[in-house]
Amino acid sequence: MPFACKSGRCETPCWMRKVLVAAGFYHVVFAIWANVFPCQWFDWMGIEHPNHPLMWQGVGFAMGVLGVAMTLAARNPMKHWGIVLMGLVKFTVVILGFISAIYHGKIPLNSAWMMVADDLMWWAPFAVILWGSMRAHAGVPPTRSEPYSIEEASNSYFLSNGKTLAQASEDKLLALVFLRHFGCTFTRQLLRGLEHIQKEADAHGAELVLVHMLQSGKETEYIADSGAVLRISDPRCELYRAFGLGKGGFLELFGPHVWWRGAISIFKGCGVGHLAGDGLQMPGAFLFRNGKIVSSQPARSASDLPDLPALFEALPSPVRRDTVSA
Repeated sequence: MPFACKSGRCETPCWMRKVLVAAGFYHVVFAIWANVFPCQWFDWMGIEHPNHPLMWQGVGFAMGVLGVAMTLAARNPMKHWGIVLMGLVKFTVVILGFISAIYHGKIPLNSAWMMVADDLMWWAPFAVILWGSMRAHAGVPPTRSEPYSIEEASNSYFLSNGKTLAQASEDKLLALVFLRHFGCTFTRQLLRGLEHIQKEADAHGAELVLVHMLQSGKETEYIADSGAVLRISDPRCELYRAFGLGKGGFLELFGPHVWWRGAISIFKGCGVGHLAGDGLQMPGAFLFRNGKIVSSQPARSASDLPDLPALFEALPSPVRRDTVSA
């Protein structure tokens, strides 16, 4: 699905804008209906009226706000992907809630029509729009079709202290942590626990190095006390490719376990930010010594965080003795 982007605006298929306008209009109409006739749906379903109709009206009000946001997002779906994501989360939660309520007999089966009209019919189009947005923000294209070898990459990329990756790995074992984009809730979760990761690396005699996708220096907006940890800028993701980290597929980026872990991360207060980097790029962690990978931990999903104890445990014995003596 190609997207031509110019001056920060991506040209998207017309149907995406129409879907967002239609969804927005539906949600606004639903909000008006829920507030003017708060008990009508319960009468249709033969369900006892709620004790507090104001709660149902509150749900309608929230739907109306989301509907207005969807309508505004239709002007540029690629830019306003966060609103599309909010809509997709809402559809998913309501669908699961409806299925659970019907299964446990709390609401009749004939109420499923509302789930179809309210959420199910919008789920797939919104998922496609969100996927297209991620592809449209797939970062800076690489300079060549074939990935760098490890030797080429380690001699071409520089750490924030001025040394090449190869030089730094001769001095000390490096714990390379390849990040997802800085707006990702899992990256925010990782950075919140950065001090713990730093201590884990220090305890094994290794130097922690963060690899990110922004231009050099821009990462300081996201990393607190950025001078305390070494960093490598890789906006073209060529170092990622050299270490075997590619783009994620739909399930790797939006699978059920990613949604679940994402909800937990957001609940913990990590939140979600704007897309700062390649939204499709997968993360990973590696131990690097003397220009060679000595232990690897490529992520299987976007929600995977580096497990440094397991990474060090997988070290070959000679390298492990070397780190202990260091």
